[in-house]
Amino acid sequence: MRRPVALSLLLSSSLALAACGTATSTAGFKGTRHEVAQTIADLQSEITGGEQKKVCENVLAASVVTSLGGQKSCEKAIKDQLAEIDNTELEVESVTVSGTTATAEVKSVYAGRKTPKATVALVKEGGKWKIASLTAPPAAPAAKKA
Repeated sequence: MRRPVALSLLLSSSLALAACGTATSTAGFKGTRHEVAQTIADLQSEITGGEQKKVCENVLAASVVTSLGGQKSCEKAIKDQLAEIDNTELEVESVTVSGTTATAEVKSVYAGRKTPKATVALVKEGGKWKIASLTAPPAAPAAKKA
């Protein structure tokens, strides 16, 4: 059985990405905030298209790719995680920009329900916004058996 995964980018040793959903809307953002939201939309688009190479080259910050062991290891990590991810839609709720860093509050939708917000940190590298890290929301406590 596949497990539902909200957008989760773990820099230490694993990588999980939201995939196979509809396009992420960037219409509510203007200027630099739109560019930041577009990076998350690009992530969604590239993952949906199975473009692991493009994700590692164009969407993830160099520090993320390095932490995953380089370009080829990054591509493999993404490919491996795609096998574990169910249909997920992303919604960028807010964007805050401060110089060459930014954060975006993102919700995913799984089985028609919105998950708690995750915070995506981005950095500007080579004139483009790239995803540097993600703070996933805490896992919901397991239901107690009666």
